[in-house]
Amino acid sequence: MRSVRMISAVDSHTEGMPTRVVTGGVGPVTGATMAERRRHAVEHLDPLRRYLVDEPRGHSAMSGAILQPPTRPDADWGVLFIEVSGFLPMCGHGTIGVATVLVETGMVTVTEPETVVRLDTPAGLIEARVTVRDGVAERVTLRNVESFVTELNAAVEVPGLGVVRYDMAYGGNFYAVTELDRLGLPFDRARKDDILAAGLAVMRAVNEQRRPVHPEDPLIGGCKHVQFLAPGSDAKHSRNAMAIHPGWFDRSPCGTGTSARMAQLHARGELPLDTEFVNESFIGTRFTGRLVGTAQVGGLPAVVPEFSGRAWITGTANYLLDPDDPFPNGFVL
Repeated sequence: MRSVRMISAVDSHTEGMPTRVVTGGVGPVTGATMAERRRHAVEHLDPLRRYLVDEPRGHSAMSGAILQPPTRPDADWGVLFIEVSGFLPMCGHGTIGVATVLVETGMVTVTEPETVVRLDTPAGLIEARVTVRDGVAERVTLRNVESFVTELNAAVEVPGLGVVRYDMAYGGNFYAVTELDRLGLPFDRARKDDILAAGLAVMRAVNEQRRPVHPEDPLIGGCKHVQFLAPGSDAKHSRNAMAIHPGWFDRSPCGTGTSARMAQLHARGELPLDTEFVNESFIGTRFTGRLVGTAQVGGLPAVVPEFSGRAWITGTANYLLDPDDPFPNGFVL
């Protein structure tokens, strides 16, 4: 066996969605903040991201997180989030996976019945409260970044679909939120190819015609997620098919998407503070959330979301690179 690279990771899934947590083999990334480190990674470390998430080591819906030393004194670890679409500012299911891995591998000091893990992310400081029993992380509750709506009742012209109306909300990433039946499509996994094609078409139209930009961080912008709501979704229980660039569905209910959805419902006057909200994925898994406060972001009214779910460790591995491997950075089919 020979290798010019070895990266250690603990693999997990959060309510069905994978998170490859890189625990070794990647040194500190350049940057004084995690946002700067993300910028550096986008510009210089994309081959590393592809090596970890694309085939043959990953797959078309793979995501992960690279552990880093924190850049701020109130955090336990820094995190760079990776997936097939790029380096994310924040990832909710990934954070639940990271917190679970840190607790169950002993990489943080563990206390029962609750361990608090503070994570330095490109989107800001995230607090994860981990319910622990007999050393097992039974559930993780995240207090996410402040979430907000940039547009209600926006509209874009989408080739083949006509005018599509949506709300644009931010929960760590930007989400176009719209009802699936507006497009004449059923909430049915048998029609997943049609739903995904519609999602990618809506993303393209949004980014060409009404591209969203974070009011305080211009590096966070663009729409890579379309949250298609199932019929009957409301402020108590919502179901979604989450279409994501460059062409896959979130298997989990989506943590930042849950935060964006709660911000959207609050902006519409439908979800008060301190009210339980259940968000269900395309495969039937669930996150439970609530809004715990209000805030302002760049002059926009915002909310402080929390949500909870569970992750399970699925394996550990050392990922190698043979010097003769014809796909040193992976490939996409």
